Amino acid sequence: MLLNVRHLTKAFVKGNPVVHQVGFEVGENEIFALLGPSGCGKTTTLRLIAGFESPDEGEISLNGDSLSGPGINIAPQKRGIGFVFQDYALFPHMTALDNVAFGLRDLPRHKRDVFAEEVLCRTGMGDYKERSPSELSGGQQQRVALARAIAPKPKLVLLDEPFSNLDAMLRDSTRKEVRAILKKAGMSAILVTHDQEEALSFADRIAVMNEGRIEQVGSPEEVYYKPKTRFVARFLGRTNLFEAEAAGGDHIETNIGPIKLDCNACGRVVCSIRPEHLTIEKPNGTSADKIGLIVGREFKGHDITYHVLFRGERYIVHTDNRVLFDPDDEVVLRPLEPAVVLDETFN
Repeated sequence: MLLNVRHLTKAFVKGNPVVHQVGFEVGENEIFALLGPSGCGKTTTLRLIAGFESPDEGEISLNGDSLSGPGINIAPQKRGIGFVFQDYALFPHMTALDNVAFGLRDLPRHKRDVFAEEVLCRTGMGDYKERSPSELSGGQQQRVALARAIAPKPKLVLLDEPFSNLDAMLRDSTRKEVRAILKKAGMSAILVTHDQEEALSFADRIAVMNEGRIEQVGSPEEVYYKPKTRFVARFLGRTNLFEAEAAGGDHIETNIGPIKLDCNACGRVVCSIRPEHLTIEKPNGTSADKIGLIVGREFKGHDITYHVLFRGERYIVHTDNRVLFDPDDEVVLRPLEPAVVLDETFN
């Protein structure tokens, strides 16, 4: 394991930690994401790993070497970690080449420029080496910042919301390019983001943070399809929540009828089912007490989101664009996949 973070805690105001007992691991050549809303502690966690902040408790080790811990606090420049800031933090008076060469102080000047140009070429910026940051687009600045971070061959690269200043189309293409660059270089990285789609598409594994704690760590598929808490279920996209009494089996009775569970359960349970795991159909002779009403419709081209009112509750359903209904149409709700039983100890 490349990076090991254990019981990390940091409070800027006594008694009010912004990071509380955070722990996770990052493997070799793994892209890891810290995902959560603003103020959840993800950027502070990144700064603690970089050495820009000192933890109140906990330990950080890289390749088995302790970076932070009791009596230990290695300076940021000695940690072997690269950092890409949200605003890129390029030197405005330097060319792209000089920005990348700046961190290569251990090399002679002539070798510095040769290697810096090589790294710029790897990020697709070789033809822009003589341009200043003001002459580059946002996506180009982002790639120069990445080149500067990876040029010293760090063991780990930290990315603090690096795509947030780009427009939607450029953001998508740039993050694909950055992911490919990191993978080709064989580098591990930690991405901090509040964008669910970005984390799901960019990272190999995701840690979902809420109020200074990590609520779940897993692959993008695991945290999306198998959320452990209400917060994870809601933050990773829209969901439908059900509360019911389970009798020890893998089914519960809900407002819309029986729903299969992803496990056996007993007692009061809260379950999540994604909108794409529900569908709607024409009633076709269904009894009136099992019929819902479409109260909203969002056409998105490749799919449609319906809002269905049933027995006083609203449900969200995603269908493909061939399932066509209009507002005020009567429909029947039907689950396509089992609901996920949530862990209520977090709430």
